[in-house]
Amino acid sequence: MAATPAPPPNVAAGNPVIDGASAAPPPPGTDMTGICFRDQLWLNSFPLDRNLVFDYFAISPFYDWTCNNEQLRSRSIHPLDLSHLSKMTGNEYILSEVMEPHLFVIRKQRRDGPEKVSPMLTYYVLDGSIYQAPQLCNVFAARIGRALYHISKAFTLTASKLEKIGYVDAENEGANPEGKSGKETIDIKELKRVDHILASLQRKLPPAPPPPAFPEGYAPPSTSEAEKGAEDQQNSEPQPPSTDPIIDQGPSKRPKFQ
Repeated sequence: MAATPAPPPNVAAGNPVIDGASAAPPPPGTDMTGICFRDQLWLNSFPLDRNLVFDYFAISPFYDWTCNNEQLRSRSIHPLDLSHLSKMTGNEYILSEVMEPHLFVIRKQRRDGPEKVSPMLTYYVLDGSIYQAPQLCNVFAARIGRALYHISKAFTLTASKLEKIGYVDAENEGANPEGKSGKETIDIKELKRVDHILASLQRKLPPAPPPPAFPEGYAPPSTSEAEKGAEDQQNSEPQPPSTDPIIDQGPSKRPKFQ
């Protein structure tokens, strides 16, 4: 693989080693799904392809300066050269999927040997914007929570409509008993029995199961705000679950780092 191209000026400006800093910045957090990164000046100056996409990724807050790829860059070797990465141990990035020029998938993994690697996190560059893919356990928790919310809401709505039907029919039967002689009568007891069945099914709905155990090295976000929100909602109506990490978090809903 050819040597890595010369980094653009703004990439060099962000490198703490070139600036003469004593130490590299700390590694990025494991949960950064709430932000995206886009540098329009870089995109206007350089083409986004498989040879330069890693240099673009290296200026984002998702990049870990202690990775093996950075050591290759300091030796003027292409940072994605597997012939060199396979001989090293530690954290590294690889380009797993490419659909030039729109989509690039970058995977962070831990290498313990030439053939022994453990996936850690996944990032993707979509039309010049960089995102961190959510953890699979978070996706399952969001989808299951949303499904249980809508099922519970459907049972509540059905039970309320049955109560109104029984109340109106009871009033009409008492006010004009002769007017219902030619119509099909509704059994109030049957309505109440169905209402009772629906209510019992609603109570038996299990809560959303806890998400699977986090992978090794993953630090879940702080739950202090979530606990406060749960206490505030005890005396209020049920609210829909949190936003889906795949469907609802688009570029317009994430803060951008320029």
